[in-house]
Amino acid sequence: MWRELTDLLLPRTCLVCGAPLGAQEVHLCLSCEAHLPLTYYWERPHNPMADEFNAVLERHRLPGETLEYAYAAGLLFYHHQNPYKRIPQAVKYGRNAAAGRYFASHLGRYLAAAPHFADVDAVIPVPLHWLRRFRRGYNQAAVLSSALADALGVPVFTDALVRRRRTRSQTSLSAEERLKNVSGVFSLRRVPPTRHILLVDDTFTTGATLAACHRALRLSLDPSVRISVATLAVVEA
Repeated sequence: MWRELTDLLLPRTCLVCGAPLGAQEVHLCLSCEAHLPLTYYWERPHNPMADEFNAVLERHRLPGETLEYAYAAGLLFYHHQNPYKRIPQAVKYGRNAAAGRYFASHLGRYLAAAPHFADVDAVIPVPLHWLRRFRRGYNQAAVLSSALADALGVPVFTDALVRRRRTRSQTSLSAEERLKNVSGVFSLRRVPPTRHILLVDDTFTTGATLAACHRALRLSLDPSVRISVATLAVVEA
């Protein structure tokens, strides 16, 4: 009754189609939720997202360095012509932290059931520059990380990585320009002893930002520490 009364005063609408939500619907109407474009990448240690991310890591591998294959999974596909793009956009630009927590918790449960993610013992978000975080109101990757950590039952270290300088927006840059834009930007402050880190961002496009964070972690941590990545969305070509 309280939800129905609240909906009369402040109607909730579906993030994807804009239809009014029923009392039992959360963020998505039943129709849009039934057609949510899930990637199911968490079920496969080797998948297109992971392969693309590892290819980026390989291009920037140091001479003589051995890199362990990095696991990667995103919850849903992102396409500019697909209305489901409104989910990550609402989280990133619309300050809809509740939606971020909701969908990240779903991803967290999927990851917890996957054997290759089951031993994750620390979650670290990709950091924002303080000025961008101030203007946006929050770091969307940190919101996602908190919900993922809760679902996995592990700690989240929101200040483990620091962005040392502000960079251009990645949106209009090519894949190679993105890599150059974030090269050397991140550094590691401190992380307690860990075996398997989950690095989290909102959207996987080319993997440049995640690769730069991976490099910062890899340079400071023991080679035995595994580093995997997870995102809310994966850009579909």
